[in-house]
Amino acid sequence: MHPTRTTRALLAGTALLAAATLAACGGRTGNQQVVESTKAAVPAPAKKKKPAVQGLPGMPPVLDPKDVYAADRPDKLSPVVKDFPSRVYVPNTGSDTVSVIDPKTYKIIETIPVGRQPQHVVPSWDLKTLWVNNNRGHTLTPIDPKTGKAGKPVDVHDPYNLYFTPNGKYAVVMASLDRELVFRDPHTMERVKTVPVTCYGVNHADFSLDGRYFIVSCEFSGELLKVDTEKMEVVGQQKLPFHGAMPQDVKISPDGKLFYIADMTANGMWILDGDTFATPSLLPTGKGTHGLYVGRRSREMYVSNRGEGTISVFDFAQHKVTKKWRLPNGGSPDMGGVSADGKVLWLSGRYDAEVYAIDTRTGEQLARIKVGSGPHGLAVYPQPGRYSLGHTGIFR
Repeated sequence: MHPTRTTRALLAGTALLAAATLAACGGRTGNQQVVESTKAAVPAPAKKKKPAVQGLPGMPPVLDPKDVYAADRPDKLSPVVKDFPSRVYVPNTGSDTVSVIDPKTYKIIETIPVGRQPQHVVPSWDLKTLWVNNNRGHTLTPIDPKTGKAGKPVDVHDPYNLYFTPNGKYAVVMASLDRELVFRDPHTMERVKTVPVTCYGVNHADFSLDGRYFIVSCEFSGELLKVDTEKMEVVGQQKLPFHGAMPQDVKISPDGKLFYIADMTANGMWILDGDTFATPSLLPTGKGTHGLYVGRRSREMYVSNRGEGTISVFDFAQHKVTKKWRLPNGGSPDMGGVSADGKVLWLSGRYDAEVYAIDTRTGEQLARIKVGSGPHGLAVYPQPGRYSLGHTGIFR
């Protein structure tokens, strides 16, 4: 049976109506679909990602916002230092010398005469020079870590300690007795700006995660300073809530949220929120708390207790001291650093004219080496990291 003309007309009209309805509802022909699919496949211009941390202008990017020490992993040496021989440099404040130790043999291989009362051996920001801080000689002696040879001393008044801004723009001399923070050219050491301070005994410091400020300890007046790095000015000052407080070394936590400040008379570490700069709390560690050194995995920090011959191990995750190692036959562990592979903690014995090598896994004393009189700011070099913030080696 064949459809009638009327039926065929009705069917055709229905098809046309359906097509019109589909078009009205946004329906697409095959050609339209191909064109629009092609358009959709073209990616939009990529937006430039802002760095997770807006650091100090000119500062190398923060590698990991959750770990300040991400560049300091075991044996992760910069190309600048990878060919430098591994040495331990010990400034002897009473002998006006630097003892150079081979860490493989635990033997002194050289004794370098320097200026009067050398306090610390400090790696430069660019990692190429070690500066010996001759505090009472009012000079800095440069040592080439590639050859081990000392260069011509540079005149710098009262260089108790030395730091570098995270962008490498300035050296910062801790002029302890002069009561000054002196910003200098990091190469020539020419004075750029002098910042007088009202506290007494500026000595140690560390920088915030973004490098925009740093916290300074004032040993003889028991105070802390907060300094704006770019403006080069003190923006905060507070007295520690302990009678006779004597703050020493300063280190930031891996996550950048807290600062730890060793205190020799409070016998522990002050824990400070650097951003708010509110009154810190005290965590006891041992008698004569002095030096603070972060392990290569950012899990723990070694705390030297100079007054009792011990090293406390502070666990960052647990936020407490989990171990205490006692030096056999006592000692006076002071300043130092961790070996490039993270396996040995080196510390000067301030009152005993000796240096200690300690196994970071067991706390066992590996060596006790006789050096000159009054060994102080010992530097292990080279160490992992992209650049140095100073002291005996704060690397990022």
